[in-house]
Amino acid sequence: MTRETILKFGTVEHADAGDLAGWIVVEGRPTMQTAVQHTTEDGKVLSGTWRATPGTYHATYTDYEFVHMIAGRIIITPDGGTPVEVGPGDAFVVEADFKGTWKIIEPVTKHFVVRVG
Repeated sequence: MTRETILKFGTVEHADAGDLAGWIVVEGRPTMQTAVQHTTEDGKVLSGTWRATPGTYHATYTDYEFVHMIAGRIIITPDGGTPVEVGPGDAFVVEADFKGTWKIIEPVTKHFVVRVG
């Protein structure tokens, strides 16, 4: 059997609703949907699309994440750190030891790549 070596993400048709582990609502009534669209054979890297509505989460990360923002606006503030605003077209990383808030200003769609462990 031949394994595909290129996978183009299409429209998200199925996404898991519900907050991610380590994400706690601290303001408003935000909701999120996560669609994992690819996982490597060893299970150590996953990628997909994430959507969220306005509100604020306190997030505790245990894995490294690369993000490319497609739509929306977020202010991300590490605990005790300086706020960083991100929007459409921005790309950034979140280190595995991040703890802080994600204030979702406008509905967000992002592509992500997470390295597990």
